[in-house]
Amino acid sequence: MNPWLHTPVLILLVMSAFFALWFRNLLYSIVSLGVFSLALSLEFYILRAPDVAIAEAAIGAALTTAIFILTLRACTPRSKDIKQGKGEGAKL
Repeated sequence: MNPWLHTPVLILLVMSAFFALWFRNLLYSIVSLGVFSLALSLEFYILRAPDVAIAEAAIGAALTTAIFILTLRACTPRSKDIKQGKGEGAKL
């Protein structure tokens, strides 16, 4: 195995994981997690596991990122909801 291929991918993995935790904006964190998953699928491909790489790219990067973005969009109060008093959250 060539360490020249692994080193940049591993650096990208560490950086994207750091930025996923560091960003205060949740959308930026979600995108950073998507980058992490794509870099991880690239690492799996370099390690000669293309079936795992395809599954990670499809499920980890695409599907999970889309679900996180849709969930964030559904949970974020819109300005018209705030004006009407609906964006305050659940009342117990």
